[in-house]
Amino acid sequence: MYLAMNRFRIARGQEDAFVEHWRNRESYLDEVPGFLRFHLLKGPQAEDHTLFSSFSEWTSEDAFVAWTHSEAFRAAHANAGNTTRDLYLGPPQLELFESVI
Repeated sequence: MYLAMNRFRIARGQEDAFVEHWRNRESYLDEVPGFLRFHLLKGPQAEDHTLFSSFSEWTSEDAFVAWTHSEAFRAAHANAGNTTRDLYLGPPQLELFESVI
Protein backbone atom coordinates (compact mmCIF):
# COMPACT_ATOMS: atom_id res chain seq x y z
CA MET A 1 0.00 0.00 0.00
CA TYR A 2 1.18 3.52 -0.82
CA LEU A 3 -0.08 6.82 0.62
CA ALA A 4 0.21 10.30 -0.86
CA MET A 5 -0.59 13.35 1.24
CA ASN A 6 -0.50 17.03 0.39
CA ARG A 7 -0.53 19.39 3.35
CA PHE A 8 -2.16 22.77 2.81
CA ARG A 9 -1.92 25.79 5.09
CA ILE A 10 -5.21 27.59 4.49
CA ALA A 11 -5.65 31.20 5.60
CA ARG A 12 -8.02 31.55 8.57
CA GLY A 13 -11.49 32.43 7.35
CA GLN A 14 -10.94 30.68 3.99
CA GLU A 15 -11.61 27.11 5.19
CA ASP A 16 -15.13 26.86 3.75
CA ALA A 17 -14.01 28.12 0.33
CA PHE A 18 -11.15 25.59 0.29
CA VAL A 19 -13.46 22.69 1.19
CA GLU A 20 -16.00 23.82 -1.41
CA HIS A 21 -13.26 23.89 -4.05
CA TRP A 22 -12.42 20.25 -3.29
CA ARG A 23 -16.08 19.25 -3.06
CA ASN A 24 -16.72 20.58 -6.59
CA ARG A 25 -13.48 19.32 -8.11
CA GLU A 26 -13.51 16.40 -10.56
CA SER A 27 -10.60 14.17 -9.53
CA TYR A 28 -10.99 11.29 -12.03
CA LEU A 29 -9.43 9.04 -9.40
CA ASP A 30 -12.15 6.40 -9.63
CA GLU A 31 -11.03 5.78 -13.22
CA VAL A 32 -7.39 5.12 -12.29
CA PRO A 33 -6.02 1.57 -11.79
CA GLY A 34 -4.61 1.07 -8.31
CA PHE A 35 -6.52 3.89 -6.62
CA LEU A 36 -8.16 2.80 -3.36
CA ARG A 37 -9.56 5.84 -1.53
CA PHE A 38 -9.35 9.57 -0.95
CA HIS A 39 -10.00 11.82 2.04
CA LEU A 40 -9.69 15.55 2.61
CA LEU A 41 -8.67 15.97 6.24
CA LYS A 42 -9.01 19.07 8.39
CA GLY A 43 -6.33 19.46 11.02
CA PRO A 44 -5.41 21.87 13.77
CA GLN A 45 -5.72 25.63 13.61
CA ALA A 46 -2.86 28.03 14.16
CA GLU A 47 -3.11 31.78 14.57
CA ASP A 48 -2.91 32.44 10.81
CA HIS A 49 -4.03 29.17 9.17
CA THR A 50 -5.86 25.86 9.37
CA LEU A 51 -4.02 22.74 8.29
CA PHE A 52 -5.67 20.49 5.70
CA SER A 53 -4.36 17.35 4.05
CA SER A 54 -5.47 15.56 0.93
CA PHE A 55 -4.93 11.84 1.49
CA SER A 56 -4.97 9.26 -1.30
CA GLU A 57 -4.35 5.55 -0.87
CA TRP A 58 -2.94 3.38 -3.66
CA THR A 59 -2.22 -0.31 -4.16
CA SER A 60 1.43 0.48 -4.89
CA GLU A 61 3.95 3.22 -5.57
CA ASP A 62 3.90 2.19 -9.24
CA ALA A 63 0.13 2.81 -9.39
CA PHE A 64 0.57 6.28 -7.87
CA VAL A 65 3.42 7.19 -10.22
CA ALA A 66 1.44 5.94 -13.23
CA TRP A 67 -1.44 8.23 -12.18
CA THR A 68 0.89 11.25 -12.03
CA HIS A 69 1.80 10.60 -15.69
CA SER A 70 -1.78 9.94 -16.84
CA GLU A 71 -4.36 11.94 -18.76
CA ALA A 72 -6.60 11.65 -15.66
CA PHE A 73 -3.95 13.48 -13.61
CA ARG A 74 -3.69 16.27 -16.19
CA ALA A 75 -7.48 16.60 -16.33
CA ALA A 76 -7.80 16.67 -12.53
CA HIS A 77 -5.22 19.44 -12.25
CA ALA A 78 -6.21 21.43 -15.36
CA ASN A 79 -7.92 24.18 -13.33
CA ALA A 80 -5.44 24.27 -10.45
CA GLY A 81 -4.21 27.72 -11.46
CA ASN A 82 -7.74 29.12 -11.36
CA THR A 83 -8.07 28.82 -7.57
CA THR A 84 -7.51 32.10 -5.78
CA ARG A 85 -4.10 32.18 -4.11
CA ASP A 86 -5.64 34.06 -1.17
CA LEU A 87 -6.67 30.68 0.27
CA TYR A 88 -3.11 29.41 0.67
CA LEU A 89 -0.21 30.36 2.91
CA GLY A 90 2.49 28.88 0.69
CA PRO A 91 2.53 25.89 -1.65
CA PRO A 92 1.25 22.44 -0.64
CA GLN A 93 3.77 20.07 0.89
CA LEU A 94 3.73 16.61 -0.69
CA GLU A 95 4.48 13.64 1.60
CA LEU A 96 4.70 10.07 0.31
CA PHE A 97 4.55 6.94 2.46
CA GLU A 98 4.96 3.22 1.88
CA SER A 99 3.06 0.94 4.23
CA VAL A 100 5.45 -1.30 6.17
CA ILE A 101 3.03 -3.03 8.58
